[in-house]
Amino acid sequence: MKKTLSIIALSIIGFGLVSCKKENKEAQTAESVATDSSAAATTPADSPVAPATTEAVTPAQSNQPSTSLALSESNFDFGNIKKGDKVEHVYEVTNTGKNPLVISEVKPGCGCTAPDFTKEPILPGKKGKITLHFDSSSFDGNVQKYADVYANVEKSPIKLTFTANIQP
Repeated sequence: MKKTLSIIALSIIGFGLVSCKKENKEAQTAESVATDSSAAATTPADSPVAPATTEAVTPAQSNQPSTSLALSESNFDFGNIKKGDKVEHVYEVTNTGKNPLVISEVKPGCGCTAPDFTKEPILPGKKGKITLHFDSSSFDGNVQKYADVYANVEKSPIKLTFTANIQP
């Protein structure tokens, strides 16, 4: 009985800490920072999740002035490919704004997709590349995959998608 009550109490306390973090996210004070750091010490599973999410979205947005971009395409169809084929597609990015375009991260939605992208700032009017490499070994039939592109643009992340029909 004591064990059950302890688990329930820890669940309620854990829920309170998560709720507290969400409420204090927008207006952090010295007190809420202290609460969050003590919560991270007591619940290590929570600590890597919150910072990773905010860091992934904000680096280019907070450090670089905003700009705009144009994609050659946001979706590509590989058509029919054989199971086990490793294919890739290059998405061309053009900086259509007045400030340098900085792609901070390209996050694929699946481990079967690996990204490469232009790491240097792309000057206004210039072009860069985002390449998505896809390994079809684990799939059969029609698949649709994506990658999120984080950059110093207003509507980040930008979703790139591709489809393929994997044949045996």
